[in-house]
Amino acid sequence: MDYHTLLVEDKGNVRVITLHRPQELNSLNSELLSELDSAMAAAAGDCQVKVIIITGAGKAFAAGADISQMATMNAAEGKSFGAFGSAVFRRIETLGKPVIAAVNGYALGGGCELAMACDIRIGSSKAKVGQPETNLGITPGFSGTQRLARIVGMGRAKEMIFTGEPVDAMEAWRTGLFNKVVEPEELMDTAMAMAEKIAGKAPLAVTYAKEAVNQGYEADLDTGIALEANLFGLCFSTRDQKEGMRAFLERRAPEFKGE
Repeated sequence: MDYHTLLVEDKGNVRVITLHRPQELNSLNSELLSELDSAMAAAAGDCQVKVIIITGAGKAFAAGADISQMATMNAAEGKSFGAFGSAVFRRIETLGKPVIAAVNGYALGGGCELAMACDIRIGSSKAKVGQPETNLGITPGFSGTQRLARIVGMGRAKEMIFTGEPVDAMEAWRTGLFNKVVEPEELMDTAMAMAEKIAGKAPLAVTYAKEAVNQGYEADLDTGIALEANLFGLCFSTRDQKEGMRAFLERRAPEFKGE
């Protein structure tokens, strides 16, 4: 499929999706969100794709939702736009494959919310992250009030959202918003190395692990433990489990096929 606002490239079993509105700092308008949703659906359905990396072209990951599109919205239109963006990001969060955000620069507003919907966030040392919506007379609208508190804690999230002040890459790392921080020239190599490592694991096991962590985090401990037990048991119905354990006993590298 041809995209107007994205660049999509496969590198082995890793699909790299680049937000490509560099003149607008990759701001998230309806077209980009629709194309991102389609690209994620395509990646989900492609058995050759094991891991997805999302990054941005130019000096921004995504500098927020497109203010020129939002400026004239009424309440109903604003609600609809927020719900649409949240639905796209929820697809990313619940996708049965790991998604890594390679945050190359500004990740503000909707850009921060997009990064938070990804499973792992690797930041450039030049990155700035935040939810500056109160400067515009609005709240975060793509689920930022929900995910930020879950990642950095309620007090820190309220500070970031109420003040609208962004944080630098090292502060994002200290609060758990970034998994790691690297120099700009190392960002994509670092993200690719992690993606390739994950892609070498049993795909179904990774999918089930993501499901267990995501769903268990939202449940009480006993429910989460029961969910894990079910998914753990399900692994034993796969050919990959047989291959992985046989390879271990035979002291060789496993050959996983996602079956």
